[in-house]
Amino acid sequence: MDDTEKQDGKLHRIRHSSAHLLAQAVKHLFPDVHMGIGPVIEDGFYYDFLRKEPFTPEDLKKISKKMKELVSAAQPINKIELKADEEKKFLAHESLKKELYDELKAKGEKPTFYGQGTFIDLCRGPHVENTKELKHVQLTKASGAYWKGDAKNIQLQRIYGLAYETEEELKQRLQELEDAEKYNHRKIGEEMELFALFDLIGKGLPVWLPKGEIIKSEVEKFALETEARAGYVRVSTPHLAKKELFMRSGHLPYYADGMYPSMKMDDGEYYLKSMNCPFHHLIYGKKVRSYRELPLRIAEYGIVYRNELSGTLAGLQRVRMLSMNDAHIYCTKEQIELEIEDVLKMIQSYFTTFGFHSYWFRLSLGDKSHTEKYIDEPENWDHAEEVLRSVLQRLQLKYVEVKDEAAFYGPKIDVQFKNVFGKEETMSTVQLDFAAKKRFELHYDDAYGKQNNEVFVIHRAPLSTHERFVAFLIELYKGKFPLWLSPVQVKLMTVNEKNTAFAEKLFKEMKEKGIRAELDLRNESIGKKVRSAILERANYMVTIGDQEEEKNSLAVRNREGKVEQISTQSFVHRVLDEINTKC
Repeated sequence: MDDTEKQDGKLHRIRHSSAHLLAQAVKHLFPDVHMGIGPVIEDGFYYDFLRKEPFTPEDLKKISKKMKELVSAAQPINKIELKADEEKKFLAHESLKKELYDELKAKGEKPTFYGQGTFIDLCRGPHVENTKELKHVQLTKASGAYWKGDAKNIQLQRIYGLAYETEEELKQRLQELEDAEKYNHRKIGEEMELFALFDLIGKGLPVWLPKGEIIKSEVEKFALETEARAGYVRVSTPHLAKKELFMRSGHLPYYADGMYPSMKMDDGEYYLKSMNCPFHHLIYGKKVRSYRELPLRIAEYGIVYRNELSGTLAGLQRVRMLSMNDAHIYCTKEQIELEIEDVLKMIQSYFTTFGFHSYWFRLSLGDKSHTEKYIDEPENWDHAEEVLRSVLQRLQLKYVEVKDEAAFYGPKIDVQFKNVFGKEETMSTVQLDFAAKKRFELHYDDAYGKQNNEVFVIHRAPLSTHERFVAFLIELYKGKFPLWLSPVQVKLMTVNEKNTAFAEKLFKEMKEKGIRAELDLRNESIGKKVRSAILERANYMVTIGDQEEEKNSLAVRNREGKVEQISTQSFVHRVLDEINTKC
């Protein structure tokens, strides 16, 4: 379905009209506010308002009540023609709408208006015919936002809402959101003590606690092993560099807003890095490369820093310090296709191991008409886009094409998921770059000893960043990690003090074999110990009593509550096998 069909669809019109309904209610209750924009988004809509005070939960209740009254009033919604004096009167009290109105005029477009009752809004439509069609709407939250999404602009107050065609659909979505909140990675992360955020450190700067560090380290170890087998070489680069490096790479001035302010030192101006690629380009160019060295795959779990707006930060999913599963592949034009294919296969292999199933690929293309936005190499764009498309088709991967969303230096493939709240997120990315070769003078000596400047760079991050990836894992598994990732793989629990020596011996054996075991010797009932282990989401809960010690066996309970008697050695071997095979 294309954008036109989506916008003309009934659900889109319901959501668009619901945004107007919200604005009408707000203007009735708070007549001094100025209206911003009210677009349709996934699941519903939002509307921005210029108001000094944030909307409170009590305000939202009043607004919801007024919206229901307006629905019951069954007001027709019509496109209306305003006379010049009427337009002037409306815009005199709506500063943000005046700005939008002037922009439309400057483009040569005719501004249009819609009205319902005494309410008027600047809008191009389309809408439903009557407010009585907006019965299945619910406001969800209020937050801050910047006008046009730019932190340099004034701050507005944004109200979000859901809208559906039927009551059943709305109830289902509300139930899904309620269920999803139980598995929110921030909630589970707090319960399991995986990570923490401290005001004294700052927003968007998570601290990995011991158990979270275990998960992060296991993911990284898996990536290092996989990349080593695939022929990657590892490097480590500084967290900051001189301004001149980022000027050369193009991050300055184009991405200056996303970088932290500069630090003036005695030998120049320095910036925290927002990307690893400029460093890797310098490593490639440090010496003359032969065609025999290509493709050269340089990898790094590099920490980068992004100056994200505080209002956009969310747990581990949106942070200011990111540990990125990064690598750059330097190759010839002829090698691009095979390298892209190998990266996509690596991504699929990772996802199979982690148990991911519901994902799809998005091919982001450039637009030749926007030469100011993209590097002006039409032949390379055509070739690169066709190569990426060909690989996706050959691997029979489900994908969508999106025009005018490529990186400035080339097309890219993103891997898309929906999180527990139903919001689409990008997990992995593969980007083709034909700008770096000029900016960093990348070249190699061909088979005839001649210098060839056609070095293409593939940027890839199959496992995203530690922060976003672990957030996704927490929600996917609901905190019940597979054994190889689990912070607490085995919980040993004694029935009484007489079993302590046997339990400590077993605990020591497991630790020596690399099993993440914990020993509960508390003077508590076995039932209480089991309940604690369940809350801790341990994979196996082992009860050790007189009978077990006598027979050198264990009473093992899994997460599903199944209990079995098994010999000590058999259990240890089973656990090790499950860890090694990443079951």
